[in-house]
Amino acid sequence: MSEIPRGAAGRAARLASLPLGHAGRSARGLGRRLTGTPAEVVNEDIQRRTAEQLFAVLGSLKGGAMKVGQALSVLEAALPEEYVEPYREMLVRLQDAAPPMSIEEVHSVLVRDLGPGWRERLEIEDRPVAAASIGQVHRGVTADGQLIAVKIQYPGADKALRSDLHQIARLARVATTWMPAMDIKPVTDELLAAADEELDYDLEAANQRAFARAYRDDPDVAVPDVVLQSRHVLVSEWLEGAPLSQVIREADQDVRDRVGQLYLDFLLSGPERVGLLHSDPHPGNFRLTPDGRLGVIDYGAVTRLPDGFPPMIGTLVRKALAGDAEAIVEGLRAEGFIRPGVRVDADDVLTYLLPFIEPLRAPTHSFTREWLRSATTGLTDLRAPEFSTGLQLNLPREYAMIHRVFIGSTGVLAQLGATIPARGSMERYLPGFAE
Repeated sequence: MSEIPRGAAGRAARLASLPLGHAGRSARGLGRRLTGTPAEVVNEDIQRRTAEQLFAVLGSLKGGAMKVGQALSVLEAALPEEYVEPYREMLVRLQDAAPPMSIEEVHSVLVRDLGPGWRERLEIEDRPVAAASIGQVHRGVTADGQLIAVKIQYPGADKALRSDLHQIARLARVATTWMPAMDIKPVTDELLAAADEELDYDLEAANQRAFARAYRDDPDVAVPDVVLQSRHVLVSEWLEGAPLSQVIREADQDVRDRVGQLYLDFLLSGPERVGLLHSDPHPGNFRLTPDGRLGVIDYGAVTRLPDGFPPMIGTLVRKALAGDAEAIVEGLRAEGFIRPGVRVDADDVLTYLLPFIEPLRAPTHSFTREWLRSATTGLTDLRAPEFSTGLQLNLPREYAMIHRVFIGSTGVLAQLGATIPARGSMERYLPGFAE
């Protein structure tokens, strides 16, 4: 393949092909129904073809289009089954797969970044083992025999990422054709804010080294060490393991429960142990290693929390569990979730927050798709009464990525169908909660 299309007009045209394609299929479907084809057959065919086009376009564009697809994929468990079932396979494929660069392009990046003698330092397999939004990964070996993962950034990924995320209006209209009532603008706003850091492999290497030091010899978490890095190449120790998407599809319940607990504890423990929150919770970034640990392989998106989670989060959760609506409103105002001068009904705010804290009411909670869909009806459907009344809540910038991680990890736990003691994890890692 050639370099990622970098022109905004060209990339916007590909994104625009999604609603146009859906409209064309719908028109042809109407003709088929008029000639006697059952409506359910026509609708199923339209959804299947739309899903196939969606994967092809988002995957081939990579960049921000691909990353939006990945971010949305963690939320599929919350959407009504009749909407998401035809697209589940495509969403899972977006977690860790995309059309790869040619090996000639890969070699040109290695020459540019590591020099013409790069083969004296490492060898790589021609076929990538993973290809995602801004880079692809090849298995390799160093000159001294160490197995490595070589992550190579696509030529043009920087411009493509920013171009896509600035095309939010087009992509938002596209999303309504396959995820009714899902507002993706907050997702792309957060991704755009983090774009520069995710494109910086030197910074990613520093993040990964910090996690590797903090979790070295940990019995539950495996973080590969960085071997070397440049502006567009990041080489790490090779980490064997089954992708989390495979665990979701194939593992027994006890395995999915254990992985769910490891996954939640890793995400919650980062701020305390590293001062960093891993902020890209989609399953493509996690593995189940042969020795039963949770392997974590991508550190491009992190949130810096040198003092750990803000204590107000745990305090607000504790107040919500106690039903103290007035104290919740007071805390939300203090942190900027309710802007000065905005009036809200305290009971409405508490009602809105209750689904978020339901997993913490009992010592153990089952994160199922059915539970998540019922709990988030008003959060994913803009036609629901909760949205028609409007609470006028604000999301402060400093909490945006924390919110993304909490929502995304809940979606992944529901995909796993994990039954875990989530409350105990929150008590250990959220300051202010257990007080």
